[in-house]
Amino acid sequence: MFSKIGQLIFNNEAVAKTSDFTMGLEIEMHRVDDTGNLSQEPYPAALGDETTNPWITTDYLETMSEVVTPPAAYALDAMHYLYGINNVLRSALAPGELLWPLSMPPKLPKDTSHIRLAQWGPEKEAYLKEWTRRHRFAEGTPCGAHINLSIDQHLIELVLKNFPERFKNELEAKNYLYEILAQGFVRYRWLITYLFGASPIAEKNYFEGNFKLDHPVRSVRQSSFGFGTKFAGDYTNVQAYVERIKQGVKDKILIKEYEFHGPVRFKGNPVLSELPKTGAEYIELRMLDLDPSSSVGIRTDTLRFLRLLASYFIMSPALKKNEVNRVLEQADRMNEEVANEDPRSICKYQNKARAFLKSLELYANRLQLGPEYQEILDDLADRVENPLTTPSARLLNYVKDDSLEEYALRRARRYQRAAQDAILKFEGFEDRQYTATELKQALFRGNWDPDLRRS
Repeated sequence: MFSKIGQLIFNNEAVAKTSDFTMGLEIEMHRVDDTGNLSQEPYPAALGDETTNPWITTDYLETMSEVVTPPAAYALDAMHYLYGINNVLRSALAPGELLWPLSMPPKLPKDTSHIRLAQWGPEKEAYLKEWTRRHRFAEGTPCGAHINLSIDQHLIELVLKNFPERFKNELEAKNYLYEILAQGFVRYRWLITYLFGASPIAEKNYFEGNFKLDHPVRSVRQSSFGFGTKFAGDYTNVQAYVERIKQGVKDKILIKEYEFHGPVRFKGNPVLSELPKTGAEYIELRMLDLDPSSSVGIRTDTLRFLRLLASYFIMSPALKKNEVNRVLEQADRMNEEVANEDPRSICKYQNKARAFLKSLELYANRLQLGPEYQEILDDLADRVENPLTTPSARLLNYVKDDSLEEYALRRARRYQRAAQDAILKFEGFEDRQYTATELKQALFRGNWDPDLRRS
């Protein structure tokens, strides 16, 4: 089951370190008015400057609010940060404003000329205008949940120390571990789409003309009908990843390097060309739809599952270098098929899903990870056997007149009321910026300590 690196980690009783990822979350949600239209209100004044507030910003449209959490050691801590900052955002909304809880945008106007793009300064505003010119406006509007994972330093040092013939320095060991993580997540993206896809339909005017989906799907957002830029990355290694993106810019397929929006991104040095020299510091997972059953767009069990996946990928044999692109190209095709399946139907790759979840169960049992992981895997195994229990299939129960607007607004109002009833009130960002340490104190005031050990 284990690779040589995995066996080393197991023998050194360091398996826990494979799931001790520092985790950060980025959750996008549109601001809408109480009738379900994109809000005409500006970026909330109580949040300060959208270009400098690191915790609540915008993405593509000024209405697309993005909550960003400080790095946290454990899933529960990340969720508490997310809940706290999400409440701050909700408290700053104008009267009547709500946060749209679905990945696919609310009904869009036919005339989008009055919809403001994100106000990021001249350079990025020019980029957004050019992006909109090249793509359809609607293709920039889907929202999602992004998860950032950073590997524990102890693990990198352990691998480097015990494989000196394989890795010359810490940089090589670190990049290698991030590479096998990225490859694993891209390879099994189709399974994540099946288990967590939650965008079965699109609202009015998302599609052009008279186009209409033949049937509801598992995830519009994760299909080719979703976010606009369709450009495949090269995950063979960090160097190949960078060269592929730079070539995309040179060939004018990409406007800028940061236009690459693959399912996984290597992150670290802000200058992309320097990334192979300085090394990846974390990976960004971009394959999750918003979960509308949660006020913050994602559930703790989902984060725990992703951490389990990451641990499994690190411990398992990696793809051979000359097979990475072939396998991941096939994985992309599988994801497109799964994303476009009717969410009420058995998945074409049900047997593969069963086998993979069984491997995860054996892995979790061997490592004695505890009942919470067994419960998560049991629940996900049920989703594989019964597609009606998947998020997208459940959402179909609320479709009226080919729309989820009534359901989305009901949820949005409920979440807004809950945020307004919160006992602890945050003073806001209007007059100052907060470091991560200051933010922790302002949000929790000693009622929650993210530094305590949790899972």
